[in-house]
Amino acid sequence: MNILVLLFPLALGLGLAGLAGFFWCMRTGQYNDLEGSGWRVLQDDDLVDDQSPHVNAMPQPERAL
Repeated sequence: MNILVLLFPLALGLGLAGLAGFFWCMRTGQYNDLEGSGWRVLQDDDLVDDQSPHVNAMPQPERAL
C-alpha cells in the first residue's frame, strides 16, 4: 500500500505533463496543416525538366578502335 503514495502522484504528474504538452502544441499551431505533409510526399520536385541543361550529362570520351 505504501507504493501508492509514490505511484499516484507520479501518474498525476505525468498525465498533467502530457496535457500541458498537448495544449502547448495546440497553442503554437502544430496541428494547423494536417494534410500538407501527405501531399508534399506525392509531389515530384526531384524530376529534371527536359529543357534545362542536364547536370549529370557529361561528354563521353572518344574510344580508339
